[in-house]
Amino acid sequence: MTDAIQALSEKEKEALRLLLGGHDAKSMATVLGLSVHTVNERLRDARRKLSVSSSKAAARLLREAEAPQMIGDRFSGDAGAAASAQTLDPGPAEKPWPAWTIGGFAMIALFVAALAFAASEPAAQPASTAATTAVAESDASRAARDWLALVDARNWKASYAATAASFQKVNTLANWQGAAEGVHAKLGPAQSRELLSDFDTPAAPNGARSVRFRTTFAGNVSKIETLLLNQEGGQWRVAGIYVE
Repeated sequence: MTDAIQALSEKEKEALRLLLGGHDAKSMATVLGLSVHTVNERLRDARRKLSVSSSKAAARLLREAEAPQMIGDRFSGDAGAAASAQTLDPGPAEKPWPAWTIGGFAMIALFVAALAFAASEPAAQPASTAATTAVAESDASRAARDWLALVDARNWKASYAATAASFQKVNTLANWQGAAEGVHAKLGPAQSRELLSDFDTPAAPNGARSVRFRTTFAGNVSKIETLLLNQEGGQWRVAGIYVE
């Protein structure tokens, strides 16, 4: 299986990681500036290389291959899958994922309260984001920036306290600090952070927000930070983060 994972292109891995982050083909196309057809082609190629019949199974295999860099092990939700099925090509005979409910939310393939880092090597900047137009800041993206500033400052206690209840349910402060320190040691604090996308993600009962930044760290290393935020008590709180 290791050889099969290595056979995946970076574009195919990017699509699978977005699937892990709760995107369907339509939202992937929006984020990447591609057609839904192109996104589905990448997913089909990934399924073929991994010898699986569903995109979600392929995403799980990639997640397992990167498991040493992950905290938490939950996909949540199957609610609203019928709507997603209209745009995401699932492959033949795909069975639905079990509906995990975490922190009171049932979401579509979201890794809420799971913390995933893929920061071992500098990632090439995707060509599709090279000419991204400015994205307007929202309360959610500002909350994400404020939270990331705490992480940049290595304020693990305050950053943990600012996460959603669903995150804290499966991650202790010690777990969060250990993972964050490991990534911080490789990347260092952010030098600049550009907002790439900010949009609603289906989630019951109050919805969620997916916020994506292109961030430059020390040594001119560029990464994409994807954060999922939930509203709790009228405030946006971080429920998951993926760095790639």
